[in-house]
Amino acid sequence: MSKNDDQVEGEYRFTEQVGHLLRKAYQRHLSIFQDNASDPNLTAVQFVTLCTLHDRGPSSQAELVKATAVDQATIRGIVERLRSRGLIEVSKDASDGRKVIMSLLPEGEAVLKQMYPRAHLITAKTMDRLNSAEQIALLFLLRKIAEDDLPNEETL
Repeated sequence: MSKNDDQVEGEYRFTEQVGHLLRKAYQRHLSIFQDNASDPNLTAVQFVTLCTLHDRGPSSQAELVKATAVDQATIRGIVERLRSRGLIEVSKDASDGRKVIMSLLPEGEAVLKQMYPRAHLITAKTMDRLNSAEQIALLFLLRKIAEDDLPNEETL
């Protein structure tokens, strides 16, 4: 029996599990983000939200949730913080008064313009321990893991 078989059948080491390793890698990325962001008050998830509004244009909360993969409760707080900083505008949808629409303001565009070069640096620093082939493989594998259309249990 190989060491791998032992681990599968008996011993469980959380430090070797995918969730733990992904979390540690993400924590490292967030630390690099905070150390290198052009705006020390901008979080990674706020940056992603601004990028989404830049790329997609005015969006509802539901659209932001889907595009950013951030849950409803969290996105509400992010929207409020970005609004209070004058980076986005929150308004009622003209065709459906119950729907709230978020739009990027010129101040938000300015933050993005400053952040884009830093974002490239943050990505490079996050992956600096990997060679170029490993970087390509990592991005491929992360996209594959993150795909929405998971197979159902019957096909496993």
